[in-house]
Amino acid sequence: MTQAPAPGFKTNPDYRITFERSPRRVRVKFNGETIADSSAAHLLFETRHLPIYYFPRGDVRMDLLRATEHHTYCPYKGTASYWSIAAGNRLSENAVWGYPEPFDEVAAIKDYVAFYWDRVDHWFEEDDEIFVHARDPYKRVDVVNSSRPLQVIVGGETIADTRRARFLFETHLPTRYYIPPEDVRTDLLPSEKVTSCPYKGTARYYSVKIGDQMFPDIVWCYPDPIPECPKIKGYLCFFNEHVDDILLDGVSVPRPVTPWSKDWKEKAASVPDMRGPVLR
Repeated sequence: MTQAPAPGFKTNPDYRITFERSPRRVRVKFNGETIADSSAAHLLFETRHLPIYYFPRGDVRMDLLRATEHHTYCPYKGTASYWSIAAGNRLSENAVWGYPEPFDEVAAIKDYVAFYWDRVDHWFEEDDEIFVHARDPYKRVDVVNSSRPLQVIVGGETIADTRRARFLFETHLPTRYYIPPEDVRTDLLPSEKVTSCPYKGTARYYSVKIGDQMFPDIVWCYPDPIPECPKIKGYLCFFNEHVDDILLDGVSVPRPVTPWSKDWKEKAASVPDMRGPVLR
């Protein structure tokens, strides 16, 4: 089969795919076996997708992979082939994919394969384990102290009032306001919800009860963030999308429309997606 132009770019010329070598050693483990170990892994950046690590086949234990009959089609990359991982007494079905005959716009990915994040056990960048998805090297997370007056209103009541907030600026996401717990009312109830972020760590959630009204999982906190983001440790952050209002310098902060918004599905098509690759 010969390579051909990708039909997707004809109908969507603004779509972007870039393929860049990572300077980091990246490893993937499954059932105690190192399935991939590479200092030549590449990151594939694709519009409306998170970055994905692709590994040269020579750095992958192809002897532990079993080709399957499963295939998928992408109008920008071509037809993907799949492999299952068989290591010891465990099988991870269709955990690996690659494009043996990619379209010519992405010919560089031909001899590489990628792994579904949640179908293997562990991922490492150098010697540090990483979680959730590959970290985008072009994404920044900055946390700065601010003495500006900040109030959070929930259920018609001011639930937080501070001049000691820490503002978290994360590339392509709305500003988040982390507040010392001493400046938040004690209407918080611990939640069972836990999430993980590759840039910040593991978050635990709280609900707010105002009178008889419950606002579930509206607050989160990183009790033990990863070393790269220590300044938010123990601080509380409210969902801009779910509270009544956030006042900064006495002025309402515009409510963002994000995947965490209740009406995201209705508005997503009309909201510019800023997660595409950085144009370089």
